[in-house]
Amino acid sequence: MQQVQKGDVVNVHYHGKLTDGTTFDSSEGREPLQFTAGSEQVIKGFDEAVMGMTAGDKKTVNIPVTEAYGPRNEDMIMEYPTTDFPADMKPEVGMELQMGDDSGNVFPVVIVEVNADTVMLDANHPLAGQDLIFDVELVSIG
Repeated sequence: MQQVQKGDVVNVHYHGKLTDGTTFDSSEGREPLQFTAGSEQVIKGFDEAVMGMTAGDKKTVNIPVTEAYGPRNEDMIMEYPTTDFPADMKPEVGMELQMGDDSGNVFPVVIVEVNADTVMLDANHPLAGQDLIFDVELVSIG
């Protein structure tokens, strides 16, 4: 049987959990995730997990922070004046927003603190700093 190699297009069902067992994502009830193996379209640990698998194979992989979304970076927590928000917007903790940088890149941020004059925004990936566990099933190659 054909084994996954770098450059193969693969279709994978998965169930992603935190180390405490909390599910953060799953392909259940959806089409399998499709990506090109070894092309950095998914996190490193997930990419490496499918290498060598054959269609129908299932496995559980533990992916450390360094092969997932990396450690939390305190430099990615930013303070913004409340006056920079639209007048009709009431910032609230947990609210997700889109921000842009000087190069035109857009990235998600989450409001983590609201003060009288400022709002703290966190641009870390929500899973940064977390070890992840994935149940993976290789549906097909190609």
